[in-house]
Amino acid sequence: MARTDLSEKQWRALKAHLPANPQRGHAYVDHRRVINGILWRLKTGAPWRDVPERYGAWQTCWDRFTRWERSGDWQRILQALQAHADATGDIDWDGAALDSSHIKAHRSAAGARKRPAEGEKKGGLTDEWLGHSRGGHTSKVHVCADGKVRPLSLVVTAGQRNDAAWLERVLDEIHVPRLGRGRPRKRPSQLRLDRAYSFKKQRQGLRRRNIRCISPEREDAKKHRLAKGSKGGRPPAFDTKAYKGRNVIERCINRLKDFRAVATRYDKRGRNYLAGVLVASIILWL
Repeated sequence: MARTDLSEKQWRALKAHLPANPQRGHAYVDHRRVINGILWRLKTGAPWRDVPERYGAWQTCWDRFTRWERSGDWQRILQALQAHADATGDIDWDGAALDSSHIKAHRSAAGARKRPAEGEKKGGLTDEWLGHSRGGHTSKVHVCADGKVRPLSLVVTAGQRNDAAWLERVLDEIHVPRLGRGRPRKRPSQLRLDRAYSFKKQRQGLRRRNIRCISPEREDAKKHRLAKGSKGGRPPAFDTKAYKGRNVIERCINRLKDFRAVATRYDKRGRNYLAGVLVASIILWL
């Protein structure tokens, strides 16, 4: 077994959530072998054509990876694992934190054609979440993690996008279904954020969602408040002890970046890169 392959424990936790064989057409090639091939590519960052023959044809790994991306199966598998963890009380909602990280894009990530590829729906992405800056092409991954260093939600944007402007979208992506009856869980009880998110608009948005904001006050906001004197109001509440737990989001992002195809973007299509981040997230939940 290769170092990148699924362990027996991981496979037992994963196989119950994999799609069944289609009613029409050929049956799936062995799921475990193909997923191991996908993981090998994500871990190494190598081109798909270099996937070792022990995982079968590289075209099969590529087809399974993109087919499940288009059908939403990767997202569904991630939510199923989250739902199982939530049912057993294994999700640390109180320890949630949120942040983003820049992703350097390889030169091969640029140049995606504007028209949809064969089999893709019209009206897709136009910028492929690829930003332009003096340092080259970049993307940005926005992540919300629980207190046990596992992703609750993911959003990919172009590298120059403002962190605070995407806070609401990242929270909207939290969707942990219930195994039995009941509404899905969509918010943590409190959220640790750095100063990049410490704006009045973002604090009000968290208050509307009934989420406690744990974030230090920005220096410019502090100076502006003090300049107003008594009219400046009170400083926002800040729990320094609870804020020490913000390192969970840094550790979560670092674990995602252990996958080289996540740490550096090689995919032309933005949604293929997002699918790679989802697969890496699935592994963190196993």
